Amino acid sequence: MSITTSMILRIEIDKSLITFGEVATAIHHAGGDLVAMDMIRAGKSVIVQDLTVQLNAEDDQQLIRAVNALKGARVVHVSDSTFLAHLGGKIQVTPKTPIKNREDLSRVYTPGVARVCMAIKEDPQKAYTLTAKRNTVAVITDGTAVLGLGDIGPEASMPVMEGKAMLFKQFADVDAFPICLQTKDTEEILQIVKAISPTFGGINLEDISSPRCFEIERRLQEELDIPVFHDDQHGTAVVLLAGLLNALRLVGKSIEQIRVVVCGIGAAGAACIGMLQAAGVRSIIAVDRCGALVPGSAYGNPTLDRIAAITNPERRQGGLSEVIGGADVFIGVSGPGVLKASDLRLMAKDPIVFAMANPEPEIDPELAQPWVRVLATGRSDYPNQINNVLCFPGIFRGALDCRASCINEEMKLAAAGAIASIVMDEELNEQYIIPSIFNDKVVPRVRDAVVEAAVRTGVARRIPPEYQSGENARGSQLLQENMLMY
Repeated sequence: MSITTSMILRIEIDKSLITFGEVATAIHHAGGDLVAMDMIRAGKSVIVQDLTVQLNAEDDQQLIRAVNALKGARVVHVSDSTFLAHLGGKIQVTPKTPIKNREDLSRVYTPGVARVCMAIKEDPQKAYTLTAKRNTVAVITDGTAVLGLGDIGPEASMPVMEGKAMLFKQFADVDAFPICLQTKDTEEILQIVKAISPTFGGINLEDISSPRCFEIERRLQEELDIPVFHDDQHGTAVVLLAGLLNALRLVGKSIEQIRVVVCGIGAAGAACIGMLQAAGVRSIIAVDRCGALVPGSAYGNPTLDRIAAITNPERRQGGLSEVIGGADVFIGVSGPGVLKASDLRLMAKDPIVFAMANPEPEIDPELAQPWVRVLATGRSDYPNQINNVLCFPGIFRGALDCRASCINEEMKLAAAGAIASIVMDEELNEQYIIPSIFNDKVVPRVRDAVVEAAVRTGVARRIPPEYQSGENARGSQLLQENMLMY
């Protein structure tokens, strides 16, 4: 997928040798769209102008070379709007109250802070009410599986983690901080995260390669008493299920009766299978590079062995084209080009295709469109984008608000149902099975569903204020049955 960016080129033009029109033509031929011009300095023979140009990011150097090749024109300076947005980082820490005098200082720091410290020492649960822990999530990565980029290391992954922190704050008012680790060692990562966990109310694991991510998440869930969520696995699975629920509602099929083929059994694929089975799907065929996974076979990979044991009840064998026949749903979390139009023609009536590989899906959407009833991708330039932003802000908002000790399967299922419920019957159509990430109903509804599920399953440790009134009798009753009131 091409990424469009905006650049500002400061260009010096010798009017005796070249015209502005010739410069504009060269920019157009190099793939740029000239959208604005500002005069910086005007002389009798030489002028300097700032030209704002939109273009595909990969064409930037080609455009600069094209302008510099013109006799009488010279690129003096280039400003890329994407890079400008990252200058100095995208997040900062700011105090909630100003320190204007000595009295303010004595309250927030010494000597007054000592009383607060001792109160927490006597009752560690007070850290949730007297520190930032109650609303702070660590976004943790080792930079080994950054979307579309792969193993780029901790420093290079920092802009992605900063962006994640921005999304937490923008959509759910959760304070998140990126922590990029200079290690790939599973045990070392575990020890680091456990050591810093007292600071945070939740842990969001991000872009950690498979299969290490499975053990890291599992161990942290077992050994910490705060929510741990690997978004690449479970965020994808939650949003996928939300879209699938609405797609099935549109085509009139039951989730218990459908046959699903999942292609790509990495972290996201394995989590999607688990989520689908928890939601009631009985017939799933998992396909990886080795073909369809068959129960009882050994693949030399613990993830593949585990998935093989719980899928493909009919023991179908072969590649994707051999096992996709009669499938109601295709789910791709693999790579570009693995799904062919001829495969789509083998699927059941009203086929549903989630081609979610990024940045290029398993099949070109234009090629797939004539053969499918519902198509979803991970791309923002086509309808039905499966985007994790629909999930993780609301899930963590709910988990933090009820001080959940974990994010369990019931909470994920509740989040998927909440996302799906935002698309009303009168709105539901082939181009709209999933709400926009900017729909302001998403986070509140996911948050409420997650809180109720946490309460129902006994992992919530706090009563949110709205449950303490008579406005939510069901939630209030569940809370009284399952938890203590702090």
